[in-house]
Amino acid sequence: MSDPTTATSAMQALADGVVAGERRALGRAITLIESQRADHQLQANELLSLLLPQSGKAIRLGITGPPGAGKSTFIEAFGLHLVATGKRVAVLAIDPSSVRSGGSILGDKTRMEELSRDSNAFIRPSPSGGTLGGVARRTRETMLVCEAAGYDIVIIETVGVGQSETAVAAMVDMFLLLLSPGGGDELQGIKRGIMELADLVVVNKADGDLKAVAGRFAAEYAGALGLMRPSTHLWQPEVLICSAIEKRGMAEILAAILNHHQAFEAADSLFDHRADQARAWLWGEIEESLIDAFRRDSVVGKQLHHVEAEVAAGRMTPSVAARRLMAAFRGEKED
Repeated sequence: MSDPTTATSAMQALADGVVAGERRALGRAITLIESQRADHQLQANELLSLLLPQSGKAIRLGITGPPGAGKSTFIEAFGLHLVATGKRVAVLAIDPSSVRSGGSILGDKTRMEELSRDSNAFIRPSPSGGTLGGVARRTRETMLVCEAAGYDIVIIETVGVGQSETAVAAMVDMFLLLLSPGGGDELQGIKRGIMELADLVVVNKADGDLKAVAGRFAAEYAGALGLMRPSTHLWQPEVLICSAIEKRGMAEILAAILNHHQAFEAADSLFDHRADQARAWLWGEIEESLIDAFRRDSVVGKQLHHVEAEVAAGRMTPSVAARRLMAAFRGEKED
């Protein structure tokens, strides 16, 4: 068993390195947070407690979009624009499939090769751990570490348009939906729920033959947003166009992000917004921990296969089965 004093000293030294902006320390800290080992989780909790007072100063930006929208190209172009204006940017890429393959995350990082070489940029894959909650938990903690390391904007990139977008929207200040000019069914293919989450819609690929098409699609998206009630009176979602390949439109997008951030700060609503997110995070952690404890319980494990078979065969309702397993978990006798 390791010496608690030594562990504390090591975590303090690691925290000091992160706050000093040492990239190696930042990488070690995130690796520790992502570890599944119980002793590493204890150290990670200690580290996060040390770093928490230094976090919270960055703009938290979520970016999503369907496949083919050009997210990686856009994030690199936008990231390069950010560092050119003197800002430090961290990019956290979420890939729910990374536990099995790791392919698309590594591909994203490769495609952001120019940005990854910039000393004022940091790109890090954020593996899912097999569950949506696992994604959100580790990504939140990684975001806090990046903030403590002094990054001005933390970008959280999701893949595709699906359930993970809701989790990401619940941890950022602003949610950007990236789209591209497409066929006539493009607008109908975007889920209404994702559109409702968006604080900013950006139509990418406004170049070449698609430049005029992008303008028309932007008008369609603006019309769709106009039919939806804004999530807050402080901000009316906007629709902008850009060309990530030609690196056009980046200044306008940054201006919109800064205007959104300033609107919340001016109304003293940013703290409340993040406080609500933190409370939701707390309950998410409780649910995750309870489910994990439930699945690992030996008494439940002895009954689970039989009860699942009874439910699948239609001999027991799921509600009765759940009550039976919960009674076993709590050590209660069945009625």
